[in-house]
Amino acid sequence: MRYAHRIVAAVTAAIALPAIACAATIGGYWYAPQYDYTDFWVAADNKPFQVILEGNPLPNFPYDEVAQRILPAMQAAKPRPNLTFTYNKPSEDPRPYYRLVLVADPANDLGGERVCQGVKRFKPATPGVFNVFAVYCRNDMPMSLTTAWTPANGPDDPRIQQLFRELFMVVFTDSLAQRPQNGFDRR
Repeated sequence: MRYAHRIVAAVTAAIALPAIACAATIGGYWYAPQYDYTDFWVAADNKPFQVILEGNPLPNFPYDEVAQRILPAMQAAKPRPNLTFTYNKPSEDPRPYYRLVLVADPANDLGGERVCQGVKRFKPATPGVFNVFAVYCRNDMPMSLTTAWTPANGPDDPRIQQLFRELFMVVFTDSLAQRPQNGFDRR
């Protein structure tokens, strides 16, 4: 009987270990009181949605190559609105100006408000780790933010697409807990 338990434990570990090894790590998250998923939906549905990539998340590869090769991973992992991620700046400054800013290897003291205002500070990169600070901005104000990192061998590593899938569920959450109560306090 004890031998059977050991076999079951070994098989379970063999199955679970690859899933754990491929998973991205999502850090803490924050949402502005003004965050509303419907605003994101209206701003992004059937439209291009700007992504600003600050820094190089894979410094062993040229920045332009990394940027172009992770864009399809972002698109494949996109949130529900029918949007197209782009690095192109809108021809006119939209008001409100929604965008996603990804800061690679951010400095530990870099906050979302500063990122939305265009400030960028970095810390030394960790080789083999794709590390980003994601900030969803409306004008100069962060609507949501989080950090995410995963081991990655290159821009086409499937763990990067998985990271974006998990990251977008946090940054662009449609959780009922984050929806405005429209004046009705349910406490």
